[in-house]
Amino acid sequence: MTDVRLKKSEERRRKVELLAQSFQKSPLPSCYKPRLQPQQPSSVWRLFPRQCLAISFAQSSKEDVHVFALEKENASLGQRMYLVTSYTELWHYYRTYQQSLMHCYEVIPEGAVCKLYFDLEFHRPSNKGLDGKSMVSSLIQYVCDKLLEVYGIACSGEDVLNLDSSTEDKFSRHLIFILPNAVFKDNLHVGRFIHAILRPVLITSKRGSQSDVGVTEEVAEGTGTHGGKPVPTEMENPQAKRWKPNETDLGFLVVKNKDGQECLFVDLGVYTKNRNFRLYKSSKVGKNAAFSVAEDNTFVAKLERNISAEERIFLSSLVCNVRYTGQRILTWDISDTEESRTRMPCQQRSTNISCALDGHQFSPYQEVDTFVLTEIKKDGIQGSIRRWNYFVSEQLLVYDILKYRWCENVDRFHKSNNIMILVDLKEEVWYQKCQDPACKNFRSSSYPLPLDICISHLMTKDEQHQAYLIDDVGNIELSQASGQALQSTTHLEEVAEVLEDGADDKAYFEAMQEYERSTDYTEMVSDQLLLQCVEEFESN
Repeated sequence: MTDVRLKKSEERRRKVELLAQSFQKSPLPSCYKPRLQPQQPSSVWRLFPRQCLAISFAQSSKEDVHVFALEKENASLGQRMYLVTSYTELWHYYRTYQQSLMHCYEVIPEGAVCKLYFDLEFHRPSNKGLDGKSMVSSLIQYVCDKLLEVYGIACSGEDVLNLDSSTEDKFSRHLIFILPNAVFKDNLHVGRFIHAILRPVLITSKRGSQSDVGVTEEVAEGTGTHGGKPVPTEMENPQAKRWKPNETDLGFLVVKNKDGQECLFVDLGVYTKNRNFRLYKSSKVGKNAAFSVAEDNTFVAKLERNISAEERIFLSSLVCNVRYTGQRILTWDISDTEESRTRMPCQQRSTNISCALDGHQFSPYQEVDTFVLTEIKKDGIQGSIRRWNYFVSEQLLVYDILKYRWCENVDRFHKSNNIMILVDLKEEVWYQKCQDPACKNFRSSSYPLPLDICISHLMTKDEQHQAYLIDDVGNIELSQASGQALQSTTHLEEVAEVLEDGADDKAYFEAMQEYERSTDYTEMVSDQLLLQCVEEFESN
C-alpha cells in the first residue's frame, strides 16, 4: 500500500513539474484578450519604442502578425511607436480606439513581396487649374499600358484601389494596384519599375535615357510566362528582351511645389526598406484628413465570407497583404553600372562572406541563405540559389535552386527540372517542392532549422520591451518600469556610440590606474571574513 501511495505521489509531482515547465515556456499574459472569432489565432497586441524591436518580435512570433507604426498626439515631432498585431485584430480595434489609432502606418518590411503602389500629391494654391482626378486617371492608364507592354499583364482602373486624403491646400492620393495573380518581388523593384517608366519626365535625372534597363519576371511556382507561353529570364538567356522607354508625353505629371519650383506629381521617395505607408482611414498627426475611398474609385474588393465591405477595402489597401499561392513575381533589374552605384559595399554589411550569393543578393535572413547553401552543396554537387522571394504575410522564404535537383518524391535527382526549398520562419522548418510537372503538388517532409538560426532562439522576448501600455479606452502611455528601462537603454546606446566612434583608450586606462591607486585595499573585506560568512551560510 505504501509503495502505491509513493508511486501516485511521484506521478503527481511529475505532472506538477511538467505543468510548471509549460507555464515557464508560455506564461499567461498580464492582460487576457480573447480571440475575436473561434477560428482566429491567439491575440497578440504588443507596443514597442523602436521599429527594430517590433520587427524582431514579429519575426519570432508563431502567430500571423505584422508591424505597424503609430503617431501619438502631443508627442515629439516625428516620434513613433510600433505595434505588432494581426490584420484582423488591428481592424477590430481600429474602429474602437479611433483616437489612439487614427495615425497608423503599415511598415513595409525589407525584401517582402508587395503590391504596386503610388503616393501622389501636389500643392493646390501653386497649381491652380490642375484637375487632380484627370491626372490620376491618366497615370493609371499609363501604368496599365506599361504593365501590359513589359509584363503582359492586362489590367485597368478596376484593379486599382484609389484612396483620397485631399484638403483645400493639398491634393493627396494613394493608389494600390491589385493585379491579377501578380505582385512585385519587393518595394525596391517597384521603385525601379516606376523610375524607369517615368524616366521621360524626370527632369533632374542624370542618366536620362542613355542606358537600357533590364526586365525579368519570376514565378513562385513553375517557369515564367508571357501570354501563356514560357519566357526565359535574363539569367537563362543573355539575349532576353530588353525594354526601352518611349517618349510618351508625361507633362501632366509635372507640378509646382509651395516655392513655385517644378517637381513630380508622383512621390519617388516611398520605395525604401521598412517604409512606413499611411493606412486607409488614418491621417497624419496634427491633421484631420484621413484616407477614404476616392469618389472616382472603380475598384471593388472581392466578396469574402464573414468580412464586411469596409474591412475588405482595408485588407486590399495593405501593400504587403500577399499570400504564397503561386503568385507571379515581377522584378525590375538594373544594369551593372547603375547597380554598382547603388549597392551597399561589402564592408558595410554584417557578414564575413561576400555580398552576393552566387551572383544573387542576400535575402533579409542571411543566416538562412547560408544554411540553404549548405544543403545544396554536398555529395560533390555545387548547387546555387537562383533567386529568393519573401512572403511576409506567412513568414515564408521561397528559394529557387539551380544545379541541385534532388527530389524526395522520386527519391533521386531530376534530369532537367529544378527544385525549390521553402523555409517557414514561423514554424522554424524547411521543406522541398519541385518544378517538375509530375511533382507539381508534392511537398516533402518538414525538417527543423538549426537552432542557431531560429529567430526564437536569437530573440529574447522579455517584458521590458513592452514599453507602452494601452488601457480599456485606448489611451497609450509609457509604463513606469519601461520608462526607466528605456532611459537605461538610451544611456547604454550613447556609451556604445562613443566606444564605436573610438574612445580615448589611453585616458580610460590612466583613469583606471588612478582609481586603483586611490583605493585603500586595506579597508576592504578580508578573505577570513568572507570564509566565515560562507561557513555560516552552509551550516544553516
